[in-house]
Amino acid sequence: MKAGREYDLLAIGETMAMLTPATLVPLAEAGMLRLDIGGAESNVAMHLARLGHPVAWAGRVGNDPFGRRVVDTISSAGVGTSHVTVDPDAPTGLYFKDPLGSGILYYRANSAASRMSEAWLADVPIASARVVHVSGITPALSATCAGLLEAVIAIARRAEVLVSFDVNYRPQLWPVDVAAPVLLALAEQADLVFTGRDEAELLWGTSAPADVRGLLPRPARLIVKDAAIGATEFLGADETFVVAPKVSVIESVGAGDAFAAGYLSAFLSDLDSGTALLHGHSLAASALRSMLDVPGED
Repeated sequence: MKAGREYDLLAIGETMAMLTPATLVPLAEAGMLRLDIGGAESNVAMHLARLGHPVAWAGRVGNDPFGRRVVDTISSAGVGTSHVTVDPDAPTGLYFKDPLGSGILYYRANSAASRMSEAWLADVPIASARVVHVSGITPALSATCAGLLEAVIAIARRAEVLVSFDVNYRPQLWPVDVAAPVLLALAEQADLVFTGRDEAELLWGTSAPADVRGLLPRPARLIVKDAAIGATEFLGADETFVVAPKVSVIESVGAGDAFAAGYLSAFLSDLDSGTALLHGHSLAASALRSMLDVPGED
C-alpha cells in the first residue's frame, strides 16, 4: 500500500435519502419522520473522516432536494464530495427505516446511482487513494453497476491501490442464486474482505469462519463477523478472534459499515490485528445504540 496519496480511502457507491420515525415506533404509527441519509460506502467514509482520515466519496445523485441533502451531509462530515455527479434526469434513491416493523423499505429503482458505469469512472480518481472501498450492494443496482465494480478493481490493481470489499448482501435487491456467484467472484479479487458468518452461510453454504477462509483463500485479509459473538480476521496463515462487547441494541442497520470503518482506521494506522478488530467492535457498538447509520452530532 503506497503512502503519500491524497486520500486514505475513496468510497464508491450509492447513498440515498433516509426517512426514519422520529421516535422508536413502527413506521405505520409514526407521526413525524426524520430526514437523514444512508449508504454503505459513504457511511464508512463518514466514520473515517470523523476519525481524522482524509477520505472521499464518489457517487451519483439526482438533481433534487434529496440529492443535495446527501451531498451536504457527507461533505459536512469532512468527506470529499468533488467527485459526485448530479444526474439531471434520474432521482436520488430513497429508503425508509421501520425499526419495529418491516425493517427497511427501498425506493431506489432507476435511481441516479443505478446509472453508474465503467465510463463514469473516467472522472473518479481511484489512483489518488491508498484504499478504495466498495460493497456488494452496487452490483445489484443494475448491469452497468455490476460492470462498474469489475472496472474499479482493474483500475485499482494497475494503480497499486488496495481494494476493500464488504459483501453486504441485500436480499431485497436480488435473490441468493443470482447474487452468490457474483459476490464470490468480487470477494476473490479484493485485498480486504468483510462478511458476516450468517451472510456467508446464506450465500455459499459455509458454516464457520474457517470455512469462509477455505472458500476465499486469496484475499490478504478476510474478516468474518459473527454478530454478538465476535469477529475473526484471517491474515495469511494467522487467525485472530476478538469477542464482541455486549450492547443494548436499538437498531442494527449501519453497524456493519461502522465495524468496517473502525477496522480500516486501525489498518490505515498500521495497528495490529487484535486492535483493528477491537476498533471495529467499538464503532459498531455506537451504531447499534442509535437509529442513525452514522451516529454523530444532531
